[in-house]
Amino acid sequence: MLLAGQPLLHHALQRAAGAPEVGHIVVVAPASHLQDAGALASASTPRGLVQVVEGGPERADSVRAGLRVLRPDDGIVLVHDAARCLAPSSLFSRLVREVRSGHPAVVPGTPVTDTIKQVDPTGRVVATPDRASLRAIQTPQAFLREVLEHAHASRREATDDAALVERAGGHVRVVDGDPAAFKITTPEDLAAAERHLADASS
Repeated sequence: MLLAGQPLLHHALQRAAGAPEVGHIVVVAPASHLQDAGALASASTPRGLVQVVEGGPERADSVRAGLRVLRPDDGIVLVHDAARCLAPSSLFSRLVREVRSGHPAVVPGTPVTDTIKQVDPTGRVVATPDRASLRAIQTPQAFLREVLEHAHASRREATDDAALVERAGGHVRVVDGDPAAFKITTPEDLAAAERHLADASS
């Protein structure tokens, strides 16, 4: 998918590479897109910063594929989605600083403004959580390497890596997210991203 004439991955790579704390990027891509991802990585980032590896059938499999090629000195790992390609470099930097300050797992989140209903399989409401305590979680998510590796060693599945850490008994801290780190999944999201870039350049 193109945004302002460039693939979403291009935008994501440029912002990740723009954080001084990021010294190594692993792009995990489907086998069918490895060559394209490699060419894009070379064109979008400084030489030698990025390597591309083949992912797996599920999200957790792909993250584990990335973990297997980390360098010995990669002590903090950020897991990111190219669909949130406008997450700014400053968010990457802030999350790394949070981990360095003593929090082994840190995720960005934004307050939930809608009322949320928990329903059963028939659609009947079973609970209405207090939205003041709810956050919509974004990426990148930051972890001490050993914490993330331990969580993935369980071979559980989850919708994000923070949930794996939680299920492994770890503590996850939520910090303020960034409005630009929204997920592009619909044509309306893509249009919003185009407007964001236009506003940023004006």
